[in-house]
Amino acid sequence: MHPTPVLECFYDCSSPWTYLAFSRLRPLSARLGVPVQWRPILVGGVFNAVNKELYAAREGMFSNPRRLRHYQKDLADWAEFCGLRISHPDVFPVNSARAMRGALYAADRGLLEPWSEAVFAAYWGDNRDISQPDELAAIATGVGLEPDALLAATTEQAYKDRLRANTDELVARGGYGSPTLFINGDDMYFGNDRLPLVEYRLQQLLAARTRA
Repeated sequence: MHPTPVLECFYDCSSPWTYLAFSRLRPLSARLGVPVQWRPILVGGVFNAVNKELYAAREGMFSNPRRLRHYQKDLADWAEFCGLRISHPDVFPVNSARAMRGALYAADRGLLEPWSEAVFAAYWGDNRDISQPDELAAIATGVGLEPDALLAATTEQAYKDRLRANTDELVARGGYGSPTLFINGDDMYFGNDRLPLVEYRLQQLLAARTRA
C-alpha cells in the first residue's frame, strides 16, 4: 500500500490570503485524513530573495482605485465565504518575525494551530499589532502558553535560525510567497485559491493508495 500523502504548508500570518487558506486547509486535512506539516516562514525574507517585484506591484495596486476596489471586494467575498472577519490593519505590512518564531515555540508544545489561528484573528480581525510583545503575550495567555517564556523564545537564536531555515528551504524548493503547499515533496501549489487543486490531487493519491 502506498503511504499517506505528505502535505506541507509554508505560511506567514501576515498575509490575509494565508489566513483564508489556513481556515480552509484544516478541515480539508481532517476530511481526507491527511495531516498538515505546518512550516512557519518569514514571507518578507522570501520576497527579498526571489520576489522583490511584489513590492512595486503592491504599491501600484493600492494607488489604482479600480484595482484597489476589486481587491477589497475580492477579499471581502472570500472572508464571507470562509466565515472570517478580515479588515485592513492600521499597521501593514507588519513585522511578523516574532509571531512566526512564536509559532515554532508553540509547535514544540503542540499548540501551533491554536497559536496561528489566534495570531491571524488578532491581526486581521481585531487590528492588533502582532509585532508588539505585549500583544503576543496576550495571545500566548489566550492559547495556554506561558507568555514570558514565549517572548523569551522569540529572541533566542535557535528560533531565529529555525525560522530562517524554513524560509530558505521554501526559496530553495521554488516557492515565492505565502501560503505555499507541497504534496509529496515537489508538487507545489501557491495561494488560497489553489486549495481545490490540492484537494483533487490528494484525492487521486488516496484513491491510488486504496487500490494498491
